[in-house]
Amino acid sequence: MLVVKDILDNKEKAIAGLKKRNIATAEELIENVISLDTQRKQATTEMERVLAESNKIAKSVGQLMKEGKKEEAEQEKQKAAEYRNQSLTLKEELAGVEEKLQTLLYSIPNIPTDVVPAGKTPEDNEVVFSQGDLPKLHEGAVPHWDLLKKYKLVDFEVGVKITGAGFPVFKGKGAQLNRALINFFLAEAAKAGYEEIIPPLMVNEASGYGTGQLPDKEGQMYHVQIDDLYLIPTAEVPITNLYRDEIVSTDSLPIKNVGYTPCFRREAGSYGKDVRGLNRLHQFDKVEIVQIQHPDKSYQTLEEMVEHVKGLVTKLGLPFRILKLCGGDMGFTSALTYDFEVYSAAQQKWLEVSSVSNFETFQANRLKLRFKQGQDKPQLAHTLNGSALALPRILAALLENNQDADGINIPEALHPYLSFKKIN
Repeated sequence: MLVVKDILDNKEKAIAGLKKRNIATAEELIENVISLDTQRKQATTEMERVLAESNKIAKSVGQLMKEGKKEEAEQEKQKAAEYRNQSLTLKEELAGVEEKLQTLLYSIPNIPTDVVPAGKTPEDNEVVFSQGDLPKLHEGAVPHWDLLKKYKLVDFEVGVKITGAGFPVFKGKGAQLNRALINFFLAEAAKAGYEEIIPPLMVNEASGYGTGQLPDKEGQMYHVQIDDLYLIPTAEVPITNLYRDEIVSTDSLPIKNVGYTPCFRREAGSYGKDVRGLNRLHQFDKVEIVQIQHPDKSYQTLEEMVEHVKGLVTKLGLPFRILKLCGGDMGFTSALTYDFEVYSAAQQKWLEVSSVSNFETFQANRLKLRFKQGQDKPQLAHTLNGSALALPRILAALLENNQDADGINIPEALHPYLSFKKIN
């Protein structure tokens, strides 16, 4: 959620940032925020004046009673009652204005940082790094969904029977390979100083609002209505919410957490060839890294997180590229996002496997997550996270790129986590 003071201090920057996101009503949104904030301040000032007058009268009533001036005291009591009624009306008015302002702020996305490129679609994203030669597959190579079936690694049909489309069942070496990737990613995060968290897989509404999934992605989340809980779309949500309503010390920064969880996404409206196999699922596994950082250091931290993910993909031997997302393709909460894509040789396409983002104070303002040094006034922290990594498309690319006529070769980085080096 945007900070009102920042909007007031940088009105034109806020409007320009929203326009970079291709929001046609940018000026109207910002003007509405300013108008509601003005109404809030006016109502607050008036209520404070009325309360001050009421307190002043209360003191005078006591003095008049001491002096035996009962009639005058009764007149003052009537005035005090009028002020109390007026203060109640003002209190209701103020609450209404604050609710409107809060609702409006919840609907406005984050302001992109200056380096975010302009653009409307993924085609406008900027490739900032690439590594690795595109694999040349043997004659007869097939896409990963055929490999999964051939080697009995994943059963999509039984997943449909048990739950529905998009809920695959991993079996045998497929399950072992999936677990090996999880353990590899967690081990690498531990080496980088991240503390592992095993969070709940469902969160309440306050947690959804805290990290910005609500109200923006409400239709994409599985909602358990009877308990009013949401299945998590990513470990980012529960892990970041560990620090909701917290004031952390400056000395504790950066806070570095990592968590492996299943992730649940409705993916409403997804269809066609892009959802074949492991390309797009309703349930999938992901390892997520999260950092809470001082605002002065958050962009340095973002680069370090990008390097961490770069190291993972490099060790797996996958060709990849990094994209700086344009304003029109950025997530609702992000100020700057880098996407990682690996090349899927049999499909001959790039597959997104990670987003690494700095949210600046956007999530922290919703979460009331602040840091404090000594006697200084608490300040909003910056939050960052990244997929390190999401498994389905990584697995798809590994299977396709490492296949040969005799089977599928396992990258050396995964050998310590498996009892086999080839699937055949």
